[in-house]
Amino acid sequence: MTSSPTGRLRKSLAALGALLLQALTQVHAGDPAPAPLPTVAPQAAGFSAQRLEVLHRRIASEVAAGRYSGCIVLIARDGKIVDWRAHGWQNIDSRAPLKKDSIVRIFSMSKIVTSVAVLTLLEDGRLKLDDPVEKYLPALKDRQVVVGGAADAPRLEPARRPVTIRDLLTHTSGYYYDEPWSADALPAALMQRARLWKAANLDDFIARLATVPLHEQPGTRYRYGVSTDILGAIVEKASGQRLDAYLRERIFGPLGMVDTGFWVPKEKLARLATVYERDDQGRLVPSGWANANEAGPGHGILSGGGGLYSTAADYLRFAQMLLDGGQLNGVRILGRKTVALMTADHLKHLADPHPFGAPGQGFGLGVRVLNDPGDGFTLGSPGAFGWEGAATTFVQVDPRERTVALLLLQHLPYNQDDVIARFINSYYAALDDAPR
Repeated sequence: MTSSPTGRLRKSLAALGALLLQALTQVHAGDPAPAPLPTVAPQAAGFSAQRLEVLHRRIASEVAAGRYSGCIVLIARDGKIVDWRAHGWQNIDSRAPLKKDSIVRIFSMSKIVTSVAVLTLLEDGRLKLDDPVEKYLPALKDRQVVVGGAADAPRLEPARRPVTIRDLLTHTSGYYYDEPWSADALPAALMQRARLWKAANLDDFIARLATVPLHEQPGTRYRYGVSTDILGAIVEKASGQRLDAYLRERIFGPLGMVDTGFWVPKEKLARLATVYERDDQGRLVPSGWANANEAGPGHGILSGGGGLYSTAADYLRFAQMLLDGGQLNGVRILGRKTVALMTADHLKHLADPHPFGAPGQGFGLGVRVLNDPGDGFTLGSPGAFGWEGAATTFVQVDPRERTVALLLLQHLPYNQDDVIARFINSYYAALDDAPR
């Protein structure tokens, strides 16, 4: 029987869609990006190649549908790359493809890096977890806590104890962000008045922060905020170096993280991915603030909490170092006992011990820790740790499965349509070997 015109059209569209998905999935097969670790076939590493293909077909279909501009996936196990692919576009208007070595804004994934820098100073004996912050930043002495009132006349009470470095590492300092969603309206308004992000440098940032009261008493509640930016300032005071210089000397240089920093140099701008968001019609458009160059060699805040740019290759080497107990290929950044302390849950004593109220999760020194997958919402292992970034970037290190998983989009708002949970479930579902 001869098919109808409508039927033939459907088949043609289906064939075209299949070709597009294949092109989007394989367009970067010849990407010359050097591998940051050895590579291995998925089957040899205990992964199902077929199930990984399901993951990539879904990602490619969402990029083709215009929900995201592009995505980089990198999965490693036992120190070898199992899967590394890029989908979609680095810049939609210029039709520049996203590549495996494209540079992305990692925003709050910077926090893990800054936390590691603090822990190197701990090992050097230059600071202790129970040190008061004011020891390094005197402007933050004699903190006040807002307990009510209005923005022009807040009611304050003295902090019962100083904020400590441990408080900053665990986000229990009482400091917060200035966005209304991250705090009650009154503290957010007080933070906004300080105009922290207009500061010329970290010293100016701390001077402005000194005018802002805490949200609650130190050590009493997990409150996501500027704590890691304060840690960046402490790194400068304890080390005697600018934050960028210290990170290069102690972390980036030793690990071979050649594309990670607080700004992208001119010769690498062609590799910088654009951050997108959806407009009212659902079309992808560049995000204004997220694409702004906020720091340079001689200006702007070196934001230890959210200022770094990086690549999948660089961040894999950093994450693999943590998975390997603080060293990579014989280069040691942290002692293994320090990594164990970093990835232990430090919130168990709190009335609400779960970051963002997420059951099954705790928080260590700069990283989220999965305590009980049975109380969570995704697949996982006890002891897995990591964090995310505002532009929908994600890293998870799983010591039990010996894996590092990276998902790098450049998309706002963070985790729109819960793309991270779907990625987590997909890559864990691809594990195909018997447990050791």
